[in-house]
Amino acid sequence: MIKTLLLSLSLTSLLLSSTVPKINIVDKPIDFGKERISMTKEYIRKHYGKKVKNIKIIPRIIVLHWTAEMSFNKSFKRLQPQKLLTDRKDIAKASALNVSAQFLIARDGTIYRLMPENWMARHVIGLNYSSIGVENVGGKGNKKDDLTPAQRKANIKLIQYLKAKYPTIEYLIGHHEYRQMEGTSLWLEQDKGYRTVKSDPGKKFMSEMRTAIKDLHLKTPPKGR
Repeated sequence: MIKTLLLSLSLTSLLLSSTVPKINIVDKPIDFGKERISMTKEYIRKHYGKKVKNIKIIPRIIVLHWTAEMSFNKSFKRLQPQKLLTDRKDIAKASALNVSAQFLIARDGTIYRLMPENWMARHVIGLNYSSIGVENVGGKGNKKDDLTPAQRKANIKLIQYLKAKYPTIEYLIGHHEYRQMEGTSLWLEQDKGYRTVKSDPGKKFMSEMRTAIKDLHLKTPPKGR
């Protein structure tokens, strides 16, 4: 019985490894110690009404962003601390938990993993508990899509990798589309006054991504907002 179980687990592992595309990911951890984990649990309790023992999530959404900062180092340093930086007064009342994302893609297309893929990051209002965030260095002045061809290719590869690794993923959305998810069961935000206006990463970028990965059949957010 035990040998049969071990053989089954081994075959499952081999099957998964053969179906998940190989992709070069560089691990570059942000500070995610006890304090950040504790603040994340409190964020989940306050904003989503859930009391959790850990901060693991079941990914259902991929959310694409830009950092509005052209420097990789500056982008990383904004995400690195456990507590929110003092210039983020727009979201400070909601929590002192710093913003984060599971991935950060440099201008040359290098993909960095900042934290465990299945831990909750604070990157999108209402949807953090079911989403994986992908930040792209760029979007100067938070006004235009200046993301590079290398970043575009990297995003496509990362989306393919994540969908293969996490079959539970259903949606691909841009940060600017997040409020369109309010009508879905994945929207958990309990504070009706906690919303921000986003423009990243823009319609053109999202259209390109969706065209490139249309074979994955990922859903777009419902229209209406």
